[in-house]
Amino acid sequence: MLDRIRDIIGAANVLTGDDMAGYASDWSGHPRGTPLAVLRPGSAQEISAIVKLANETGTAIVPQAGNTGLTDATEAGDALLLSVARMSKIREIRPAGRIAIVEAGAILSSIHDAVAEHGLIFPLFFGARGSAMIGGALSTNAGGSNVLRYGNTRDLCLGIEAVLPTGEIVDLMRQLHKDNSGYDLRHLLIGAEGTLGIITAAVIKLHPAPLANATAMVAVPSVSDALDLLNRLQLETGGAVQAFEYMPRAYVETYMELSPTHRQPFDEQYDVNILVEVGAIAPRDAAPGADGQIPIAAHLEDVLGALFEEGAILDAVVAQNEAQRSEMWARREAAAEVITLHEPYADRDIAVPVDRMQEFLDDVAAIIARLDPGARDVSVAHLGDGNLHLGVFPTRPDEALCQQIGDAVEDAALALGGSFSAEHGIGLSKRASMARYKNPAALAAMRAIKKALDPNGILNPGKVLPDE
Repeated sequence: MLDRIRDIIGAANVLTGDDMAGYASDWSGHPRGTPLAVLRPGSAQEISAIVKLANETGTAIVPQAGNTGLTDATEAGDALLLSVARMSKIREIRPAGRIAIVEAGAILSSIHDAVAEHGLIFPLFFGARGSAMIGGALSTNAGGSNVLRYGNTRDLCLGIEAVLPTGEIVDLMRQLHKDNSGYDLRHLLIGAEGTLGIITAAVIKLHPAPLANATAMVAVPSVSDALDLLNRLQLETGGAVQAFEYMPRAYVETYMELSPTHRQPFDEQYDVNILVEVGAIAPRDAAPGADGQIPIAAHLEDVLGALFEEGAILDAVVAQNEAQRSEMWARREAAAEVITLHEPYADRDIAVPVDRMQEFLDDVAAIIARLDPGARDVSVAHLGDGNLHLGVFPTRPDEALCQQIGDAVEDAALALGGSFSAEHGIGLSKRASMARYKNPAALAAMRAIKKALDPNGILNPGKVLPDE
């Protein structure tokens, strides 16, 4: 079988043995099983030929993009691991239409750099953007820090090309904002984590790059007060808030362990710390005035000053230059490293209605107090869209305790109308949660779709859907 694949993609692109090391472990270095081989095709046509051969031989295929996932979705023991890394072209940028046509292996930061030359952004930003690829972001419907203003990856995609589990290539590379021509297969494949097809290319939406950013750290008495702050800022800026990130005191303290040379966000410590960023698109908000101040930054300072006088906020620091802005963002984008700094740890990717976040955090505190008094909660949140990344260091090295804390937190989230998976996907690690929480009728429909599109069950088997 591998000889036949070598004929399709070339011997140099079929990796075995030690050459697979960089693909067969996750971003933290933990092994994910030993693949039969790592395949590096260069086109949708080559992937199609490989998938057809896999159907013929009954061989499982696990797609992989930038290998930055957090749910073991690319575990490929006894399967062929198919990397889209060679398919990395940015085929076209069309500034007038605000779109780009990219291949699945295009790295997010490369897309950012390419469209920046046209005064545009592809507003999908998260810590792993220097290695994450657009194919993986689409396959998990990734979120990030700008969801508040621009939406998830699903909202940033107009069209896709994909290889179905049977090997057929489906061309959905539409460049339309309106297209009601039947079932939306694009949205079916986005977020399916490679179980229903291998995304090979996409038409993505671009937006005007902010001409100026106003970025600040703000301390508030509570998370409820933070949401009042967000709503006030949205009114004051015409909805220009593009990031609103929550970092509690324990998170900041743990970050300082990780990066002791960095500065504290404030001269004194606060329990609720918010990173807020407002982006100015209109020239009138970005051009420095006679005093040298940028209007959007001056306006943010004025609003925060008024809120301080009202007692609605406790403290605020507005970045005065790009270095200070970068320092603020570095603190937030180190979340994965902070949450995994000490092992073992309990972690979950939770979403709750935005206006119930304070209630949820109170529930989390009560769960920790009940199960492990003294455990350290270093959770962080995309507060503007209700997404909490749970991180808890227990008082003793007990994996079972970590699981118990995580399960209890999921229970609390679902009780408030939330979800056990906000932006990281399901993969292997959340299949048990799918079995516990997902509506049985919905699961049955998902299994029917999987069976219809992948009758031989070869594409990323064992992921997303729990066993019947």
